[in-house]
Amino acid sequence: MTQPAAPVRLAVIPGDGVGPEVVAAAVLVMRAAVAAEGGELKTTELDWGGERFLREGAAMPADAAAVVKTHDAVLFGAVGRPDVPDHELVWGLIIGLRQQLDLAVNVRPVHAFPGVPTKVRDTDGVDLVIVRENTEGEYVGAGGLAHAGTGHDLGIEVAVHSRRVIERAAHHAFALAEQRSGRLSLVTKSNAMRFGYPLWDRVVTEVAEQYPAVELEIVLVDAMAARMIQSPRSLDVLLAGNLFGDILSDLAAVLAGGMGMAPSANIHPGGQVPGIYEPVHGSAPDIAGRGLANPVACILSGALLLDDLGHTNAAHGIREAVAAALLDPVNHTPDLGGDATTADLASAVLNRMEI
Repeated sequence: MTQPAAPVRLAVIPGDGVGPEVVAAAVLVMRAAVAAEGGELKTTELDWGGERFLREGAAMPADAAAVVKTHDAVLFGAVGRPDVPDHELVWGLIIGLRQQLDLAVNVRPVHAFPGVPTKVRDTDGVDLVIVRENTEGEYVGAGGLAHAGTGHDLGIEVAVHSRRVIERAAHHAFALAEQRSGRLSLVTKSNAMRFGYPLWDRVVTEVAEQYPAVELEIVLVDAMAARMIQSPRSLDVLLAGNLFGDILSDLAAVLAGGMGMAPSANIHPGGQVPGIYEPVHGSAPDIAGRGLANPVACILSGALLLDDLGHTNAAHGIREAVAAALLDPVNHTPDLGGDATTADLASAVLNRMEI
């Protein structure tokens, strides 16, 4: 007799601003997709974020990583509110979790869905993935502030790049490129920075020898920024350090219709650690509570999550339903030039799922 599949144990962190709205929409879609496979989605909501910071002085508890590890994955909404300094919440929650869980890689797919308007001309067929190193670089947190308040303030931000971390991000990017078109672009700035990015060039070139089917090119970040807008279909998998990957993935989101269309995954490839899956649009406090946020980025983050847990049919069903819903402009939220609400678009996706 076939045993029923184990339920998906999902930790849900709605967070701040529009986070609770888009997470609620995504969970509805994910639950329906998993149920269509005969499975079950069990959620645990965690009140981590700005309100908790104001109430208790910390955005998440000291044992947050241990709590997360009792789940299969995390769906995260957004962090940030006007009455709390950004660094307190970003470092106190999402970057803190990435580092504590050693979520070495951030994956940012960029797919231009038919029917979705963009600010860039000729984006039909754009389908690329940015693989961003997620724990080091300029975001490692090394440095300090000297002579504060003297009028001669000195801010020191130290970037850290290590062979081990570069290698594991590179292996993930090459493996992904093998599954796709066999093209990988490494983005660095080794013409002006003497140590960290030349190390990236050397290490990734060495790793490339293990993937003879993948064609590697090394592109300077400023040239890549221009190429991404001028010739986005020439790109497939991009590998970048933490800072450049962050900036370029936000730029690339414009090709798909904006930040409301941009999903992401924070993962530890090969590790037995729950990943954190999140839309990258931020908390958008100006529209919070008004039902205007685009839930697609969060819904697609949920599809990434299900893919990584082996629920590929559920993930495929979600993407197909999103694509079908977006073909009709009546389902477009304000960021896409329409009048639909968060709930309208989520309902349209649900209605187009084969369940």
